[in-house]
Amino acid sequence: MSFDPGMLHNNGHTAYANGTGPGIRETGVVEKLLTSYGFIQCSERQARLFFHCSQYNGNLQELKIGDDVEFEVSSDRRTGKPIAVKLLKIKPEVLPEERISGQVVSAIPVHLDGKSAPGQVPTGSVCYERNGEVFYLTYTPDDVEGNMHLDTGDKVSFYMETNKHTGAVSARNIQLVKKKQMRCQGVVCATKEAFGFIERADVVKEIFFHYSEFKGDLEALQAGDDVEFTIKDRNGKEVATDVRLLPQGTVIFEDISIEQFEGTVVKVIPKVPTKNQNDPLPGRISARIGFTDKELPFGEKDTKSKVTLLEGDHIQFNISTDRRDKLERATNIDILPDTFNFTKETREMDMLSAQRNHAVRIKKLPKGTVSFHTQSEQRFMGVVEKEVVAATAKNASPTKVKEKESEEGVIAYEDCGVKLTVPYHAKDLDGGSHPQVGDKVEFSINEVKRTGQQSAVSIRVLNRNASNAKRLHGFVATLKDNFGFIETANHDQEIFFHYSSLLLMTFKSRILSQKGKGNKVSAEKVTRVASSVPYAAWTPHKQNTKGGTKSLNYPFGIMGMANKADCLQKGELVKFQVCTVSQTGQKMACYIVPQRRAMVECVKDQFGFITYEVGESKKLFFHVKEVQDGLELQTGDEVEFSVVLNQRTGKCSACNVRRVSEGPKPVATPRPDRLVNRLKSITLDDASAPRLVILRQPRGPDNSKGFSVERKTRQPGVID
Repeated sequence: MSFDPGMLHNNGHTAYANGTGPGIRETGVVEKLLTSYGFIQCSERQARLFFHCSQYNGNLQELKIGDDVEFEVSSDRRTGKPIAVKLLKIKPEVLPEERISGQVVSAIPVHLDGKSAPGQVPTGSVCYERNGEVFYLTYTPDDVEGNMHLDTGDKVSFYMETNKHTGAVSARNIQLVKKKQMRCQGVVCATKEAFGFIERADVVKEIFFHYSEFKGDLEALQAGDDVEFTIKDRNGKEVATDVRLLPQGTVIFEDISIEQFEGTVVKVIPKVPTKNQNDPLPGRISARIGFTDKELPFGEKDTKSKVTLLEGDHIQFNISTDRRDKLERATNIDILPDTFNFTKETREMDMLSAQRNHAVRIKKLPKGTVSFHTQSEQRFMGVVEKEVVAATAKNASPTKVKEKESEEGVIAYEDCGVKLTVPYHAKDLDGGSHPQVGDKVEFSINEVKRTGQQSAVSIRVLNRNASNAKRLHGFVATLKDNFGFIETANHDQEIFFHYSSLLLMTFKSRILSQKGKGNKVSAEKVTRVASSVPYAAWTPHKQNTKGGTKSLNYPFGIMGMANKADCLQKGELVKFQVCTVSQTGQKMACYIVPQRRAMVECVKDQFGFITYEVGESKKLFFHVKEVQDGLELQTGDEVEFSVVLNQRTGKCSACNVRRVSEGPKPVATPRPDRLVNRLKSITLDDASAPRLVILRQPRGPDNSKGFSVERKTRQPGVID
């Protein structure tokens, strides 16, 4: 475009395009600037005016796009269009402004090569808080001082600027105050009731965190977990926030050398730390690494075998280098086997036991290396002079004997023609058989190294003394889970026996020997014998006697019952015979048959109850299988039965139930006369009489009246 300044209508002409008089000036902003001309955007009105660079009053090199200018409006003589003349740059008024503190909300997007995205002006946004409200402003790369890239979360300070043309407010002269804190990593080193501490992986320091800042399952958090977190300032102190778990093994504090080194302990860790001791690695090891002598520290966790170290110990170790401060220390410390050849310590051999002396630097020896006793290879033979007697507690089972309470026995033997005695204990018996006085036994002699005390061990019975065995007869009266009681043939007492005393594993033994254990008597060597052997010689009387007919009392035992499984109750009526025991002449009751009769109270599906009092219960249970002849009992029937005790539940029930007589049959009760008379007196016209009112007529599925049935010949009053 060619422009002639002499063609302007400003030489003696008063006609202006905007209708203003001469000398009135306007303001605007340089919108476009080329080599010899440009364009101005008016501030007071919506107009875009052309101007020639010759009309600018000043250094054209200082004029830039966006500068505020003042000008007059004239018209082009050739085209008649309005143009700007007599341009003058307006110097911006410098007003004191306060910098605003804020934070980057959205960073300016860039490509991977660091350049702005093409085709658009890259912008970012910052925010600031004023009177409790948050305001957001945009910014461009030219608004950032120092030509640096800002990241989201960075703290910045800036001035606010208002665009004169659009009125939009933006941020300018942005300065970086503090970069956003990056995510840190660490390991939870301590957990308390509501807070914990994290050992940081970037610096040798611990940082506090509250459980409310943990993002995850708090129940699963424990010391030793790897975590990541953000550091924030609260009340002038750094705290960890937004704590999250990391996979185990993510955080590594140190690098451990693959190569192992050898060295010598020059300073041990004190057993009782002093008050002023703050060094976590108080131990020292001297070693030659490469061609240099080094002294490396170590702590309590660095010993591999947890052995007590002493000064001068020859050890091997690895070197650990802390990634944070490059501190080297010795770790995986283990004593070399030859270290005991160089130290002057006194070593002892012993077995692990509860002693007051404190053993340190323990070395495990092969099993059997340490022995407290010496046992003779020679076997001796002798005779038992005194049996082992176990002291039992009052009312305790005779077989429950504690070894520490047992009294030792004595064995007499000869050695090189000299008669000697040696004690023995029940635990030294072979095979579990207890020798009695006079039994011939074989044994070895054991001697305690510390005291020289001798005792017999590995005792084995060779021959039993026949004079000791006193065999008794009896009958099994009671059987429990692992023991029972035997009634003697004389029916004068019951003797305890354990199932381990059965020579033939059966529970119906009838011959036994008894042995005293302390102040109790128990049966041993229980053996079952043939049933043809006469166990009890008693003579029954010829007459039968019913209980209660005579004021005489007769004792009875389990063998006196006609049915051994029957359970008698106190006060029951029985039928029995009186017998005389041949050995003692005592009269006893035998062939006892209880006379039980009661009424059936009720019968259910497979069981029922009889009105009979047993213990605390006033009803006796019975199962229908126990009813003889397969009869079906009814309520009110009179029955005879036996009572048995369930050993597992401790409850009684009836068995062998036999019906004696049937109960009265139920009779239908006739309708009362008052009801019959009332029905006869009711008429259809009586309003107080009961009536049947139809609420809804019956209808079939097809909405027809009544039921849809096939036509058949029916008799009146009969429904198919």
